Amino acid sequence: MSDTFIHATADVDPGAVIGPGTKVWNNVQIREKAEIGAQCIVGKSVYIDHTVKIGDRVKIQNGVSIYHGVTVEDDVFLGPHMTFTNDLYPRAFDPEWHVVSTTVRRGASVGANVTIVCGVELGEYCMVGAGAVVTRDVPPHALVLGNPARIAGFVTRMGRLAREVRREGGDVVAVSPETGEEVRIPETTWACIDPDRALRGRPPAD
Repeated sequence: MSDTFIHATADVDPGAVIGPGTKVWNNVQIREKAEIGAQCIVGKSVYIDHTVKIGDRVKIQNGVSIYHGVTVEDDVFLGPHMTFTNDLYPRAFDPEWHVVSTTVRRGASVGANVTIVCGVELGEYCMVGAGAVVTRDVPPHALVLGNPARIAGFVTRMGRLAREVRREGGDVVAVSPETGEEVRIPETTWACIDPDRALRGRPPAD
């Protein structure tokens, strides 16, 4: 852990695993048996619960809470003050905690102040707009907005909004006008765009 940085105010359990090159900043709490990969950034006042698994090159911005039952894959961005949940039926007087798992797939980006209701999967390279409340699975490359979050469009690997150019073999082939980057989305998934939230310009800042 010679190239791992842990701020003096951080509370990192000795049973947690922190990968090489990872930086853990002010007032972070990382609980027992949590696993954080290499080259991650864990921002100020982040809470990482016990047994949470986080991949490599993940950026966790200030004030994020990641609870037991959550798995975060490589190259994920978690925006400021977003939070996960892990029990669909919480009661203060219930002695049991009914943990429901949540998975964030590779390359996904979650905007500021988003709430992820447990039991969902965020697909590869999807993007969740700031302030959204996610209550269902998000397909790969989908951009979702609002409360509850609905599909407003699809984005490329680099997060640029993609526009349909043709249909081919059951897929919609969409291209970013900004970069020329192409993405292929199954026609049945593309059809899930909510017309009330559909975007024709750039997605909102996360």
